[in-house]
Amino acid sequence: MLGMAADGLAQRVSSGFGQALDPLVLQRARRRDAAAQEAIYRLYSRACYNLALRILGNPAAAEDIVQDVFVRMLDALPGFRGDAPFGAWLKRMTTNATIDVARRNRRLDMESAEVHLERAAVEQPGPDVGVDAWSLLMRLSVRERAVVVLHELEGYTHKELASLFGQSESYSKSVLARALKRLGVQDGGANEWRGDA
Repeated sequence: MLGMAADGLAQRVSSGFGQALDPLVLQRARRRDAAAQEAIYRLYSRACYNLALRILGNPAAAEDIVQDVFVRMLDALPGFRGDAPFGAWLKRMTTNATIDVARRNRRLDMESAEVHLERAAVEQPGPDVGVDAWSLLMRLSVRERAVVVLHELEGYTHKELASLFGQSESYSKSVLARALKRLGVQDGGANEWRGDA
């Protein structure tokens, strides 16, 4: 019965953290039901992977994040109170794990000057050259990419980013402004980033 309910749920909703989780599946997962836990993994693993990949730019690291987040989620699941939608709770866990990895790798705060200069030297593509959003995001440092992805694509506020990075709100605002300028996005044009980038 649970398998059919989980399969039906996965078929009705396409992807992302905004997917609704069947309360029965959640209840059974809390009781360590393996089929329910698998249903949650199938429902949200792609969203976790995509978020981690957008920030870190490394498929292997993103896969590690997914595994780590789901292990943590299974341990924390009995304490999930439901104050926020399940997907939002899992998204927060994914974001925190991704930022932790970036900090641990020291890439978030210590990008070398040489790499920064190399990136600045890259010519902006002309209007006749097609460039996808992924290529543009990879031109940014991990810190810049994290702020752009979390603010522009995932909807985090500057206050939330300040808390995540242990900085002031003006920190994320200035990183975002510099990153968007490097990407050639004009003031108020950041909405073009929202979507399936």
